[in-house]
Amino acid sequence: MLAIERIQYIRDTLQKEKKVIVADLAPLFDVTEETVRRDLMKLENEGVAQRIYGGAVLAESTNVDLPYSVRKLSNVEEKQAIAGVMEKLIPDNANIMMDGSSTALFVVKSLKVKKNLTVITNSAEIVCEISDKPSWRVFATGGILKEGGYAFVGARTVEAIKSFHVDYAIFSCKGIDKTTGLITDINDADAEVKRAILGSAKRKILAADSTKFDRVSLVEICGVAGVDMIVTDSNPGPEWIDYLNERGIGLYFPSDS
Repeated sequence: MLAIERIQYIRDTLQKEKKVIVADLAPLFDVTEETVRRDLMKLENEGVAQRIYGGAVLAESTNVDLPYSVRKLSNVEEKQAIAGVMEKLIPDNANIMMDGSSTALFVVKSLKVKKNLTVITNSAEIVCEISDKPSWRVFATGGILKEGGYAFVGARTVEAIKSFHVDYAIFSCKGIDKTTGLITDINDADAEVKRAILGSAKRKILAADSTKFDRVSLVEICGVAGVDMIVTDSNPGPEWIDYLNERGIGLYFPSDS
């Protein structure tokens, strides 16, 4: 099979299945795994694929709601960097509310060193992740399990969220844009839950990796001015720093960025 044919096959598979595995593609094409990795690098350079350990996933788009199982393998280093910053921001004994994003999962893993946290979440995966923390109080919202995800959504979820009042809300998004002044998401049900989470917290923290900046998705969550802090994986640049400073919004990223 010619390189152009291999790449088209990989492109088509990514569109259908959202991910590909190097070890599966190499024997299929009768080429080495290194050849497949070069093909994936080309697709990544084109913005089609995002390489992960052992393969690639369809590049995150503001207009595609990827399955949770794919999203949690995307931008792993960036999410880990965000989690490291969040560990320093959240104190022991805090009450926090977290959305069902893959970024929130990475954050809660880093927070497991904390003492006596109370966590309210619509994420089934977060609940499982912290089930071994006996000193924590954990509340699951319930609701309708979202297709392709491990999170609950819907009216019952929103009603449960609104019954709590917490110190910190931690959520993620598909896009944050200074031109429109909006924080956005692709899915209306997710956005509704995130708005409820924001309404139940004293301090509102957006945890968004650098790929989300200067992007706009389908559904408005809130205005940028509606959050108190933004935690990201790297310095977003002087324009963003000035924009956020003017609005009194804290910006946090790793000190070596």
